[in-house]
Amino acid sequence: MILLANSEAWPGFNKTVDLLKNGAYGIDAMVAGIGEVEREIKVRSVGYGGWPNMLGKMEFDAGVMNGTTREVGSVGAVPDTLPVAALAHEVMKRLPHVMLTGEGARRFATEIGFPIDDVLYEDSRRVWWERLENELSPDELKAFPNIPLAPLSRTITDPERVRDTTVFLAQDSANGIHAVTSTSGWAWKYPGRLGDSPIPGAGFYADSRYGAAACTHTGEMTMRCGTARSIVLAMRFGHSLRDAVDMAIEDLSQLKTGFLAGVVIHAIDAAGNHEVASFQCPREIKYWLWEPSMSKPELRIARQYDPQHTT
Repeated sequence: MILLANSEAWPGFNKTVDLLKNGAYGIDAMVAGIGEVEREIKVRSVGYGGWPNMLGKMEFDAGVMNGTTREVGSVGAVPDTLPVAALAHEVMKRLPHVMLTGEGARRFATEIGFPIDDVLYEDSRRVWWERLENELSPDELKAFPNIPLAPLSRTITDPERVRDTTVFLAQDSANGIHAVTSTSGWAWKYPGRLGDSPIPGAGFYADSRYGAAACTHTGEMTMRCGTARSIVLAMRFGHSLRDAVDMAIEDLSQLKTGFLAGVVIHAIDAAGNHEVASFQCPREIKYWLWEPSMSKPELRIARQYDPQHTT
């Protein structure tokens, strides 16, 4: 067994570990752990602690993938719902669809008994409005929200530099390799924006025969490259986990236009190896790892990708 997650997973990582130790199905264990992350206000990129879009509304994304069956459930831009990873799991279990978005996802949540949640943290609302007051003229503030929002997307794109996601990857006691993601997305995003977190093949992918991968930070880049799927596919073609991750990062490095920033890749293979690599991130990146041989989970430092000599 193995459990790999990004640093923001701390509120629920131990819960998932305990469930895996007791033989739980990997997705159930990871959804339970991510549920703790989604409720933690100190995590500013996921759930209740996240930042709103330009209109001051919270929109959540999540995805789950069963690597044994390759079934997927995902939800995007979901309002009024905190346990969105759990909701994505229900999409996978109950519907013939892979993805639901927006009000349709919220309608489905209501149908299956999910409550309407209070999702906008008061401090997030305050910071959002103060930033708008700094950016807009008195006439624009008076007319808000009935003003063009597109010009603001360049001015205040993610002013808090929150581009993270919580990603969990696990190989469970049945040797199933699975992936679960959840995020509130970029702070101040244009309403309706989806990142890579709910997009299978971009932000997450799992195949129990080979491994799994999930990405954080700049989803606009990993969607363009199909990053998560490319890593698993490279392993299918015989490349090592390290080489598969480096090939995916090299592909990202070829992007020269559009919005470009940092990407962090988390990946495991069927042999129980793991890789976490940081590309173009200005600060040190950490991640959580647990294996049965460990007395407790460990917080480790990601490898900083260097195209000349990766270390």
